[in-house]
Amino acid sequence: MRFVQTAGGRTALPMPRPVRHPPFVRWQAPLVWTTLSLTLHADGHAEYEVVGASRFPRHWIYDAGGDLAHKSGLTDFANWAGVSFGRHTPWGDEESPALITAVETALERTLSVQLMHGAAQPRISQLNAGAQLVRQGEPGTEIYLVLDGVIGVEHDGTRLAEYGPGAMLGERALLEHGIRTSALVAVTPCRVASVDAGQFDSAVLTELAAGHQREGTTAG
Repeated sequence: MRFVQTAGGRTALPMPRPVRHPPFVRWQAPLVWTTLSLTLHADGHAEYEVVGASRFPRHWIYDAGGDLAHKSGLTDFANWAGVSFGRHTPWGDEESPALITAVETALERTLSVQLMHGAAQPRISQLNAGAQLVRQGEPGTEIYLVLDGVIGVEHDGTRLAEYGPGAMLGERALLEHGIRTSALVAVTPCRVASVDAGQFDSAVLTELAAGHQREGTTAG
């Protein structure tokens, strides 16, 4: 048995703006929503899925124990502001598929704070879908924090994994004499922050790399 429910509504602020379809000007704010499905199987186990979500803001999904389990990987303010009203919502006849990614680890959350607020000013980069952040085999010493979007990890042309906001990538190069072990490729438009990996303790980077290896990849 499968249940599907959409929750959401209009944001609590006026937002006059041009929009992309009639009436071409809107005064009310766009709608936000999250659509979840729950599937109950005959053997007693249950599964949930994020069927759809508005393209802005970021969506956070918690499990039955109250822990953050998944979150949306890409926010698209321009599309949300220009399209999400009337029939272009679940209350009309259109749903926006949700791009959901796994949640970062506790170690990544700690390191991300150090990256963004450490002694070195992080460099912020924007990538179009398909652009390479790093190339396998090339030298490199930067470590990356995904701020928005999804980054794919590829080794010898094979896609090994995909990571979303909060993921820390590129640590392997510092552990492998400054040579990139994998390529990092933007699966969607992305925004990433980076600093030289030398500001992190090598033992911590080894722990981060071990976690990525357990997930079936070496992240750059």
